[in-house]
Amino acid sequence: MNNALLNRVLNDTSAVLNAALKADPAQLELQEAGTVLSVGGGVARVNGLWSVKAEELVTVSGNLQGIATNLDEQELGVILLDDGRELAAGARVYSTGRIVDTPVGEGLIGRVIDAMGRPLDDRGPLPFSSRRPIERSAPPIIDRDPVTMPMQTGIKVVDALIPIGRGQRELIIGDRQTGKTSVAVDTILNQHDQDVLCVYCAIAQRGTAVARVVDTLRQYGALAYTIVVVGSGDAPPGLQFITPYAATTMAEYFRDQGRDVLIVYDDLTCHARAYRELSLLLRRPPGREAYPGDIFYIHSRLLERATVLKEAVGGGSLTALPIVETQAQDISAYIPTNLISITDGQIYLSPQLFHRGHLPAIDVGKSVSRVGGKTQFPAFRAVAGDLRLAYAQFEELETFARFASRLDAKTRSMIEHGRRVREVLKQKEHAPLRAGAQIGILKTVTAGLFDDVPLEMVADMGEALQQRIVDGLPDLCVCVEEGATLDEKQWKSITDLAVDSIADVSGPKYGLN
Repeated sequence: MNNALLNRVLNDTSAVLNAALKADPAQLELQEAGTVLSVGGGVARVNGLWSVKAEELVTVSGNLQGIATNLDEQELGVILLDDGRELAAGARVYSTGRIVDTPVGEGLIGRVIDAMGRPLDDRGPLPFSSRRPIERSAPPIIDRDPVTMPMQTGIKVVDALIPIGRGQRELIIGDRQTGKTSVAVDTILNQHDQDVLCVYCAIAQRGTAVARVVDTLRQYGALAYTIVVVGSGDAPPGLQFITPYAATTMAEYFRDQGRDVLIVYDDLTCHARAYRELSLLLRRPPGREAYPGDIFYIHSRLLERATVLKEAVGGGSLTALPIVETQAQDISAYIPTNLISITDGQIYLSPQLFHRGHLPAIDVGKSVSRVGGKTQFPAFRAVAGDLRLAYAQFEELETFARFASRLDAKTRSMIEHGRRVREVLKQKEHAPLRAGAQIGILKTVTAGLFDDVPLEMVADMGEALQQRIVDGLPDLCVCVEEGATLDEKQWKSITDLAVDSIADVSGPKYGLN
């Protein structure tokens, strides 16, 4: 009986083994693991993972993600991308075999997401085409074209005096609460009919500030062509650090398809601080103001990705508007000077102008565009020279007039003309103008047609004239926006319409002839 039972068991076991061998064999995966030695401040020190690569994505304690950095001989530094407050020493760390990447594709348009592609807008899963590394090399010089197309902001003072081209990197710089984000958001709003995709990248911003920007974009219909990438102020510093690189990768997906893309980094001062925090926690040698030695490189390798590609390699463009915050108007500080040297010009917002109510508070004297002038529409070039000269002379004379008891008639005339130029350059927030409307008002003020109008009336007359230009001279507006050169007849039509508009507005409303 025992032998019979033994044979039966052996036969049954053999049958089970044969069936298992005939079935699809299980795919075994070899996964390297390490152990957390210590953790704190969004950084973990790990033992093991000897084959891991730099910038490789690792998983910590099963569900947390991190980036492998500081590949030292005895240990590994990991920058955590998730909240690691519950993480403790002894947790297991596993390599994934892939470099840190982010989703790209058409499904990202109109969404609010973080750098890893996780939705933040309660609109369900994020559809995407593929994933691309967040760190990508900038296009080689041989694949780039000169900047020749304008990037219209809809802001009179920028488009006329500090023009930006598609593929340019224009820095927006100024103290806190001077309107830097408003300039960038207005530029996004103006792209609604320009066939330009926009990416707004918020770095270490307060949740209320980001929500306000998203609501503005939604209110004006701009969210339909905008991707919002957020690394909020309460996010781990590692996530804040990778946010602009991930946002640029998302933008490059559309640029590589031949599209024009605008990306706003708000702001890179916070980005530098996040990197400084990580570097100190990783025990890297500090340099000036405790920033690490490669602080220049982290921004240069980011902004060099903005360019115009040749038609042979797609023909798309990526325009960058980085924002940087200054302290007490010190534009010669460490991070601002780094970014000024990397970018192709800067738009400086003055707190003095802001407090006087001159909005947007752009200081024309300290602002410059090193590329955009070559891309400016001919109509803007025709009025920009006289406009800049009149404004520069006015600022110099206004300062001198404060100490002078008597002024000759010519000086008083130049000051009054300059005051009207400054009044015309004021503009309401979130109200970008068509190029034709801008040309109409700028031509009117440079021609001196506002010089006899009381200063308090200039704003109302300007708004009325802008609308009349759009309604009454639609063909001229199209010519301006298509880059055509206006002839004498078209310029005269603007001045004639301006004279009629001034008469219509000044008479019934103010009782003037």
